[in-house]
Amino acid sequence: MADHFAAFSFVDRIVEFEAGTRARGEFAVPSEIAAFPSCLVAEAVGQLAAWVAMAKVAFRGRPVAALANETRFHGAVKPGDKLELHVEIEHCDDDAVTYAGWASVRGQRVIELQDCLGPMLPVEQFDSPAALAERFAVLRGGGATPGRFRGVVTPQLADRTGVPGESVSATLHVPTAAAFFADHFPRRPVFPATLLLDLQIGMALQLVAPSAVPVRMTHVKMRAFIAPGDVLQVEARRAPDEPHRLLLSARDAQGKTIATARLETTSGESA
Repeated sequence: MADHFAAFSFVDRIVEFEAGTRARGEFAVPSEIAAFPSCLVAEAVGQLAAWVAMAKVAFRGRPVAALANETRFHGAVKPGDKLELHVEIEHCDDDAVTYAGWASVRGQRVIELQDCLGPMLPVEQFDSPAALAERFAVLRGGGATPGRFRGVVTPQLADRTGVPGESVSATLHVPTAAAFFADHFPRRPVFPATLLLDLQIGMALQLVAPSAVPVRMTHVKMRAFIAPGDVLQVEARRAPDEPHRLLLSARDAQGKTIATARLETTSGESA
C-alpha cells in the first residue's frame, strides 16, 4: 500500500529512545506542501508517543483517539521546517498510555501537549503488527525517507449558517476514500480527530478578530470513531461571558454528540 507510512505519518526518525519512558524524534515538513497546521504538529507528537507505547506492549495494542486534556499553541510551523519531537511517558500498559509531549522548531517550542490519554486497542484491528514492528525498526535505525507526506486534502464544510460573532455551524461530509485512510488506519479507516479539530478551529476563528490566533485548547473529548462517509454537524460558538473562549462540538446524523473541545484565542473583538 503506497500511502502506508506516508499519507498521514509524521515521524521520520527516532533519535533517542528509553523503552516505555521517553523518546525524541524528527519530522521534516516537506517544502512542497501548502501548509502544515498546528493540529498536524500535535498529531506528530502523538504518533511518537504511540510508537513508544506500541513497543512497550510488544505491538499487541496501539493508542487510538489519544487526545490531550490541554494543548498550548506557541507558534506556526511552515513547509520546510524540521520538527523536533519529544514525549515523556507517564504510564503505559495494555489498557492505556498517559503522556506529555512537545514539538520545537530550531529550538523554539511551537506546541505543548499536557495530560494526554490514549486508550490501547488491539493492533490487529487497525494495522499489521508485523508491519508496525518493522517500521519501528526503520525509525530506530537510519530513519524513513523524508518527503513522503504530500499534504492532506481536507474536506470542505457545507451549508454554513450561524449568528455573526456568536456562533457558526456547518455540515462535514467525511470522504468515503482518501489517501490518509491508508495510514489511519489500513484495516479500519478512521477520520483523524486532528483533522476534525483543524476544521473546527478554522470555524471558530471566524467569530473573532482576523488577527486572533489559537493559544490553548482544553477538554478535548472524542466519544466515537468517525468512519468514511459519515455526515457530521460541526459547530463553534462563544462561551457565555467569556469572549475569548469558544466551544466546539460535532454531532452525527442522529444528533449524538461525538466530539467536544474548548478553544481559547488571543484577544479580539467579534467578527
